[in-house]
Amino acid sequence: MKKIVPVIMCGGAGTRVWPASRETMPKQFIPLLGKLSTFQDSLLRLGQGVFEAPTIITNHGYRFLVKEQMAQIGVKGEIVLEPERRDSAAAVAVACELAAARASDAVVAVFAADHVVRKVDVFQNLCLKAAAAAEQGLIVTLGIKPYGPATGYGYIRPGKIIAAETGVAKVEAFVEKPDLATAQAYVEQGYLWNSGNFFFRADVMREELRAFEPEIAEAATRACAKAKTDLGFLALDQESFAAAPKTSIDYAVMERTSLAAVIPADIGWSDVGNWQAVWELSERDEHGNSVRGHGLVQESRNVHVRSDDILTAVLGVDDVIVVTTDDAVLVLGAQHGDKVKQLVEELKRRNRKEAQEHRRVYRPWGYYQSIDNGERHQVKRIVVKPGQKLSLQKHYHRAEHWIVVRGSAEVTRNDEVLMVHENQSIYLPIGAVHRLINPGKIDLELIEVQTGSYLGEDDIVRLEDVYRRV
Repeated sequence: MKKIVPVIMCGGAGTRVWPASRETMPKQFIPLLGKLSTFQDSLLRLGQGVFEAPTIITNHGYRFLVKEQMAQIGVKGEIVLEPERRDSAAAVAVACELAAARASDAVVAVFAADHVVRKVDVFQNLCLKAAAAAEQGLIVTLGIKPYGPATGYGYIRPGKIIAAETGVAKVEAFVEKPDLATAQAYVEQGYLWNSGNFFFRADVMREELRAFEPEIAEAATRACAKAKTDLGFLALDQESFAAAPKTSIDYAVMERTSLAAVIPADIGWSDVGNWQAVWELSERDEHGNSVRGHGLVQESRNVHVRSDDILTAVLGVDDVIVVTTDDAVLVLGAQHGDKVKQLVEELKRRNRKEAQEHRRVYRPWGYYQSIDNGERHQVKRIVVKPGQKLSLQKHYHRAEHWIVVRGSAEVTRNDEVLMVHENQSIYLPIGAVHRLINPGKIDLELIEVQTGSYLGEDDIVRLEDVYRRV
């Protein structure tokens, strides 16, 4: 059998695990459970004996995060950039076009970047079975055997067994997220959770999309035909892709096709959809408490504490989740995990930047982190990776003072090019054309003090930029 072409969708925001996950650094890129991100774990379980090199579908904002995290674990693959979010149907349509360009009957598997699978060997074996059924023209999903009556998942009602040796069955129906009583009935009746993993031949899915959602199919075809390679990424054509209606692959195809099939799967799966799920997947003491980072829990049960920097102490409460970051604290009743999304929406309505941004903001060259700010000043910590450079730029409303605390900086200031070493500093007056480069082999770390009448990030006039943000 041919190897499976794996496609990982990697563009979601993960607001249900705010404040750890935010728009600028969503949950698939953070180590929620172990040392690696769920995206990296997803890549590593795509064993080379089963899968070809992966295709990652993400957006422009995450492209360098994706590239860096792949490099950290030594995985290579194609990174495809969506110009805007159009939900999973358009992403699947693009995956079909790209796979079909290599072989029309290629077997494609679509996975989410933020799911957890604990039984990797079982998962890989089921992928082979699903791919074998997909080769015969079926569109196959892994249906998770429920651990209990969960209300946060959609369900699948399996029907007639198609292949007894693999357990493949026809899908009788996809069912929306139920209330608790209905979920209990579904579990008793043998329903399965919808994992959102799909296996199909590229030509089969293309035909189903053309039949049910011709606008999506056509938009994907044109977006791929007009795609351009940019800095090693495949950038889909914006105008073409934007014409795709925004809908999920479940609505677009799976709930309408006669080719849907399911394999029951017991693979230790979770979509890590909220903080309750993180608690369930974490190591816990004899009282059900889990602590990650700087936390202390006493006289409490079933408490999850996460704090990377600030000491967080919890005393005398049960069934509570406390998440502390350097700019926000979430105290959450464990049964209200799915309501965090609404909380974040309210924060957005109140124009709270904490709803979407961390104090640490990642850039292609490294990151900066806000330390202090006032009416006419702002202090940042800036870290530039070896060999990287910021854009050649100027500001109309602020001056900057850079103090190097680690490494060496090559600084362009108007017509000068200067080397600034540890414990040295340089002043950049308002309007000065400047650039920062790390020419060394270790991270360059500096403290930036900004002063002026306006300190917003939009007071950056880029004149040249290796990342093409001009």
